[in-house]
Amino acid sequence: MTSTETVSLLGQSFFWDEAQGAAQRNDEAYHIDRRGISEHATQRFAQKMDFMDINKRIIKHFTDSAELKLKIKDTLAAPIANAAQLFFDCVTNDGKILCCGNGGSAADAQHFAAELLNRFEIERPGLAAVALTTDSSVLTSIANDYDFSLIFSKQVRALGLPRDSLLAISTSGHSPNVVAAIHAAHDRNMRVVALTGRDGGEMAAILKPGDVSICVDGRSTARIQEVHLLALHCICDVIDYHLMGE
Repeated sequence: MTSTETVSLLGQSFFWDEAQGAAQRNDEAYHIDRRGISEHATQRFAQKMDFMDINKRIIKHFTDSAELKLKIKDTLAAPIANAAQLFFDCVTNDGKILCCGNGGSAADAQHFAAELLNRFEIERPGLAAVALTTDSSVLTSIANDYDFSLIFSKQVRALGLPRDSLLAISTSGHSPNVVAAIHAAHDRNMRVVALTGRDGGEMAAILKPGDVSICVDGRSTARIQEVHLLALHCICDVIDYHLMGE
């Protein structure tokens, strides 16, 4: 019988050495007592993981998300419609939409670009939209040679034209690289749709006439992001409606 075996703990692979009674993670010298971890996990599960409480917690997330959407739907309907019109005018006049954000907002930027370039819910020609969050060589070269705050603005200055527009997403409204992208878009005579939360932050303060602010009046980042995704879907739907009708 061999003295070692491979075990898995929290998604990491470890070599278990029976002689030492310890686990060593593959990529660093790091020992964990397997028996202690197992007993602690069992006790914690027995003490804390009450399924009824977990179910209630999950239901509260659904309830909070739905309540926020219903609370602000009337407030956001007009700016969402204005954003859709801005983007429709852009893509139907040989323009393109540049999209940026960080983390979950980067994912939203990519999601939106994909649904325009490919399709949303109906068949139609592809629309010009580019996420500025996807080219690792561009992003890392700018961050390395200059500063992370410039990763979007340098792309906007290189790619943006006056007939183009920018989708700038930040739940706080304070992301320095997104703020810099807005300044770059204005320098290129591009119009901006800002998707923010709370009070809109610095992004709301630097928008110009002709830009559109969609600000989610919420405090939870998760809830704000959920409304952002719904707002982007609404924009896609309205663009499709303008293009194709019902």
